[in-house]
Amino acid sequence: MRVDVLTLFPGIFDGPLDQSILLKAREAGLMSVEVHDLREFAEGKHRVTDEPPFGGGGGMVMKPEPVFAGVESLKGRFGPGKVILLSPQGERLTSALARQLAEVSHLILVCGRYEGVDQRVADHLADLEVSIGDYVLTGGELPALVLIDSVARFLPGVLGDPQASSRDSFEEGLLEAPQYTRPREFRGYTVPEVLLSGDHAAIGRWRREEALRRTRLKRPDLLD
Repeated sequence: MRVDVLTLFPGIFDGPLDQSILLKAREAGLMSVEVHDLREFAEGKHRVTDEPPFGGGGGMVMKPEPVFAGVESLKGRFGPGKVILLSPQGERLTSALARQLAEVSHLILVCGRYEGVDQRVADHLADLEVSIGDYVLTGGELPALVLIDSVARFLPGVLGDPQASSRDSFEEGLLEAPQYTRPREFRGYTVPEVLLSGDHAAIGRWRREEALRRTRLKRPDLLD
């Protein structure tokens, strides 16, 4: 998979992309991520990328020209891609959506800033708007990183255990059962005996029951 990111702040991506699973996925050639400074596609001597909004109001709005030019340049160089605008008004990022996006060979992520992006980008350029929750951040860079991380986990070979993602929370509409490891007892707190029994059928039943109990307690909306 190839991921191209258009942003006014490329430096935000340096740390997260060079650590842990994302770094290993990139080094193994399972995922390529390239971050592009949107100013490179702006016109004029000063490379202006934002202007005051028509109709008045505070803040600045990102201009459509650099975004269109950036996306068109990337498509011309690397072929067709699914254009995603990170936006609080977009479709909520879920495990199911991340799994769908993992099947796309080329993603182009557009990170908004300030008061947002000119609406013509959403209406005539983006294939999809995606939100990571019902709150507003200072820009689309952190949501883009969240999307990249969540999608990467569904790419074949990225996780050491190929079945790991299928056991995670939300994959079956439930939260994941609790996990324990050594030591067997810690400060008087012990591990449930069933996990030490070696009875895999009993462990499977316990995990299913705990997943249901957790979901009822913490996220009953998932059961609805």
